[in-house]
Amino acid sequence: MNYYLEFAALAWFLVCSIGYTWYSRNRADSRACLSNSLDMYREDWMRVMLRRENRISDASVVGNLERNGAFFASSCLLILAGIITALGYTSEAMEIFSTLPFSLVPTREIWELRLVVLLSIFIYAFFKFTWSMRMYNFVAVMIGSAPLPGDTKTSPAAREAFARHAGHICNLAGDAFNLGLRSFYYALAVVAWFIHPVVFMAVSALVVFVLYRREFHSDALEALRAGKVFDQEPPQRVATETTPKN
Repeated sequence: MNYYLEFAALAWFLVCSIGYTWYSRNRADSRACLSNSLDMYREDWMRVMLRRENRISDASVVGNLERNGAFFASSCLLILAGIITALGYTSEAMEIFSTLPFSLVPTREIWELRLVVLLSIFIYAFFKFTWSMRMYNFVAVMIGSAPLPGDTKTSPAAREAFARHAGHICNLAGDAFNLGLRSFYYALAVVAWFIHPVVFMAVSALVVFVLYRREFHSDALEALRAGKVFDQEPPQRVATETTPKN
């Protein structure tokens, strides 16, 4: 019976995490949220950048964003090293956790399954953060190649196309960073699995609720929407985005 509960909890976690990722991605096409609000800010940032002679501040912002991804990617590597080490000391770790109140002592196979799930989440997060870093590097290159305000050879239509596509790359970098950061939330839910499968299921639902509230109903969203007047309402993804985000 315990095996059924363990796998039911894992299935519920997958439904919550994958389901919310699908929901938030599709809901952002028709409703204001943090993701599409920041998308508009980034695209508008690229338009403002094209009107500046000096782009040092823009390059500095991109560098700071890239360093954020580097910090979390390094953290993922440290966490992965710890999890791999824990896999080598399964018996000792199980003995320690068995002393926790209300903890359900699993079999060795289930314990290792929990660690493997946690390992997979941080591997996924690592790839997302490093991909975000690389795309911010692309943005830095695009800023370096951006036409100057006094360049009469570049038409207004070409400038607008450059701003839209540079903003699009920046949006992809931000989305990848967001997915990596969201993985840390899901990892906290998996940690609850080491206490009890029922706790794992409850925390999984709680994490999705917190993510939903912050993405679609937070004070930060209201401030972002009120802080600038944009041309498009509701925001739409740029037309060049033909492939789904990972």
